[in-house]
Amino acid sequence: MLSRVAAVTAPRTHNRRRGTGSSGRRREGRESERQRPNMSRRVFTSAALLLLVVVMMCCNTGGAEVQQPADPQFAWKGIKDGETVTVESLGVPGLLKVGSHVFAVAEAQCKKSGESATFTGIASQLITTSTAKSPEELLKNPKDKTQVLEQDGSEGPKNKIDVSRPATVVNGNDIYMLVGKYSPTAVGSDPKSGAGDLGFLLVKGNVIDESDSGKGIQWKNNTDVSRVSFDEQPETWTRLIGGGGSGVHTKDGRLLFPVEGTKKGELQKDEKAVLLLIYTLKDKKSWKLSNWMSADGCSDPSVVEWEKDNQLIMMTACDDGRRRVYESSDKGESWTEALGTLSRVWGNKQGGEAKAVRSGFTTDTIGNGVEDSKRNVMLVTLPVYKRDKNKNEKGVLHLWLTDNTHIVDIGPVSGNDDVAASSLLYNSETKELIALYEKKKGNGGTSPDMVSVRLTDELQRVKDVLATWKKVDGIVSKLCPSNAEKGAPPGNVC
Repeated sequence: MLSRVAAVTAPRTHNRRRGTGSSGRRREGRESERQRPNMSRRVFTSAALLLLVVVMMCCNTGGAEVQQPADPQFAWKGIKDGETVTVESLGVPGLLKVGSHVFAVAEAQCKKSGESATFTGIASQLITTSTAKSPEELLKNPKDKTQVLEQDGSEGPKNKIDVSRPATVVNGNDIYMLVGKYSPTAVGSDPKSGAGDLGFLLVKGNVIDESDSGKGIQWKNNTDVSRVSFDEQPETWTRLIGGGGSGVHTKDGRLLFPVEGTKKGELQKDEKAVLLLIYTLKDKKSWKLSNWMSADGCSDPSVVEWEKDNQLIMMTACDDGRRRVYESSDKGESWTEALGTLSRVWGNKQGGEAKAVRSGFTTDTIGNGVEDSKRNVMLVTLPVYKRDKNKNEKGVLHLWLTDNTHIVDIGPVSGNDDVAASSLLYNSETKELIALYEKKKGNGGTSPDMVSVRLTDELQRVKDVLATWKKVDGIVSKLCPSNAEKGAPPGNVC
């Protein structure tokens, strides 16, 4: 790894416009309004009295209500056994921990028999000791573990809503999941027109007891997050989608979800950007977009909170084959590329197209049990691409360790599987490290099953490396005390 000392600050946006809350509706009346017929004062007075009586009757009865058009209700439903629905593939892996339970979450591509169109739901499964001792496929019967979102109207068929790229954050016993939402037809529109409702949905979930398979997640309490909900809404965004994986719950009660988008560029050259969508728990209606970063077509963001330096760290996959890493000390108001430490260290483009897949990314304090030997570390899972004797390329998942000063490749963790995106979680209570990853088919597609593996041996190697770093750092500190630079002769290694 080459030493880099320069820092590049990501471009800021100064042309953001605060949303005014205007709905953009056309004002009625004015010159185009029809002339109202003249009404005598006596008739007007009688009508006003009648209206007053009706209002008073409605208020006094208590149970009587004026019928209003119902807003579409979103409800999560399991796929019934009798339904001719199959789960075609799984993607966007995520891991979350509630209490002592660890769950795998994934996007499920579903298809109804006899129909060409697909729709997406959310699959989840409890990871137990037996399902993660060695690389093992989860969600072997994904239909039983998948929930789909339906738009439940009082009349007519129930439309299934596409939910994509789930990103989760846990707050106590509550699970918050941000998903992209797409309804094929907007409410009240002609289904043949191709109109659609596109946006985000914040879903709240809880762990429940399932009679046949122990614990599960029940999704409920859906909150529609339209673009007008954002505290700041740049008009130059042409697309915003979820980043998937895991978000961050900060100490001041904010939920940070990674998202990516497309900004309108000059000469129709749109540029990809990564940023955060911030939700404040204290104010349930407070949404905000963070500042954004855009360089070399970066996408697929993963974000963690680096408590040691009170920073947010975001890793991205870029079109040039490298992983750019950005740091923020102000909750996303500004970002600096972590040159000289983490940024552009990872990358394996050996000709052809770069692989844009999301990395597994987590932080914790790990050591050999002695308190003074523990260290704040970041753990990363990324595929390393190699070609076999038939020149077929395969992604082998590797685990990496860094303390933001040293970096080491712990080694491969996926066996012979061809791997794409991944997720990583360290359970500090049980002292276990778990990885979840997409497994590819031979034809390059994703399989209906995801793979989970408990990295017991790799975690021990992590602890051994940390012990070595501590020993080496102690030797260096004795050779190079803090005042060694003052009056040091030329050529001194310190």
